[in-house]
Amino acid sequence: MTPGHVSGTSPTEFERRRGLAEGAEPARDILEIYLSISWENEPEYGNCFKSERNTWLSQYADSTSEAGIMVLHCSRLLLSKPLQRPWFPAFIRLNSTTAQVSSGKVQIGERTYEADEMTNVTPKILSHLGRNLHLQKYHPLNHISQRISKFMYSRYLSPRGNPLFSIHDRLQPVVTPHQNFDSLLIPKDHVSRKKSDNYYINKDFLLRAHTSAHQSELISMGFDNFLVMGDVYRRDEIDASHYPVFHQVEGVRLTTKSELFGSHQNMDDFQLFENTERSETQQGVHNLEAVKLLEADLKGCLEGLAMTLFGKDAEMRWVDAYFPFTHPSWELEVKLNDDWVELLGCGVIEQEILVNAGVIDKVGWAFGLGLERWAMKLYGIPDIRLFWSSDSGFLSQFKFEDSSKNIRYKNVSQYPQCVNDISFWLPGDGAYEPSDFYDLVRNIGGSTVEQVTLIDNFTHPKKKMTSHCYRIVYRHMERTLTQEEVNVIHKEIEKTAAESLNVVIR
Repeated sequence: MTPGHVSGTSPTEFERRRGLAEGAEPARDILEIYLSISWENEPEYGNCFKSERNTWLSQYADSTSEAGIMVLHCSRLLLSKPLQRPWFPAFIRLNSTTAQVSSGKVQIGERTYEADEMTNVTPKILSHLGRNLHLQKYHPLNHISQRISKFMYSRYLSPRGNPLFSIHDRLQPVVTPHQNFDSLLIPKDHVSRKKSDNYYINKDFLLRAHTSAHQSELISMGFDNFLVMGDVYRRDEIDASHYPVFHQVEGVRLTTKSELFGSHQNMDDFQLFENTERSETQQGVHNLEAVKLLEADLKGCLEGLAMTLFGKDAEMRWVDAYFPFTHPSWELEVKLNDDWVELLGCGVIEQEILVNAGVIDKVGWAFGLGLERWAMKLYGIPDIRLFWSSDSGFLSQFKFEDSSKNIRYKNVSQYPQCVNDISFWLPGDGAYEPSDFYDLVRNIGGSTVEQVTLIDNFTHPKKKMTSHCYRIVYRHMERTLTQEEVNVIHKEIEKTAAESLNVVIR
């Protein structure tokens, strides 16, 4: 073995990652070493890193060269003897990100991307990068993420009593189409890849549409049990429950044969895999008994998580679902205020994903949930825009140390709405996308726009021209808007829509 070489890792790959540390970006970036290693196999390293993490961060936060020294120091500590499994530190920027779009280029932090025919990310959307609401102390999303983390920590422990799950909550949201789609087996012609659904920086990069974009990468790095938390970006409709930026949690658990079936005298009687026909209940490579054990573990975990937040008496049901990256798949619904509410999606990970990530002797499950959805239901928050508010009347209600505390949000005040309609003829070339109009409204109206609804879709019988009429509801979260203010914004929306979307205002 090469000196200083992690077991199971090529020297070339190790040198590449060490080079990333030595070439750390300037400008007082705070670099953190992600201290998620197998505490079960290497408890002395885990305890050492846990105790020294904050010291390292505070000591080396102000200097690029010292940040590189920090990384190399940790590498030497880690590599003083080979680990029992591959491990690499991930280097993550914690500072807020500056971003802009101009002159055919997209600037995000220190990196410049060339715009092309796929570019549709806007300055308004880029302004959300680095906000990291889920990491802000006392923010409702932070409270929810802490409760999820604590539950997973306590549910899955090593024989020595250490948590098996690692948390990855500072991963950069700029990903490649391979990470966001291909690694998850999403077909090339799948609707979720369209420009109308995603924010593309260019054809080679986009803002992640889900935290699952990091799943394959983390599995290939040797992580078997992990949560990924972060901001995700989707072009969507505008209403009280939808916003183009929200936060997700991805959970993944992989198990070996002995972990799934337990230790028996004759382990040859138990198998993870078999060649069979793919059906509604199993993949073609999985043993049915193994699938049923995975399903029981997955559903038991998520039902326990839901009861932790919504109460032991919460009424739940499972609904069969389809996702390209899991099979079989389910959605968990909880009955709240006499309505069934979808809380999350989950399933058995497609074995092809694991094989592509270099894992051939394990099976696993995954789930994904939206933090805003859980927080809105748990705390009674009526409008998703409130999560981005800096109003003390909102944030002060969540200023408590115990994240398990349940409260009901109280409206500080309810400012009146202003409602304006806009009608226009669509261009005849079929290029119009409603999501382009929604983005335009967001860019001009910002947080003053509460909702945009298509209220009329009319096609002229003789001219064969189609007209859309949208109702735009304006309401500021912190003060009363005058109709005069709204009219100025509305006129600008009409003007810009005519110029950039090639529509004809009626």
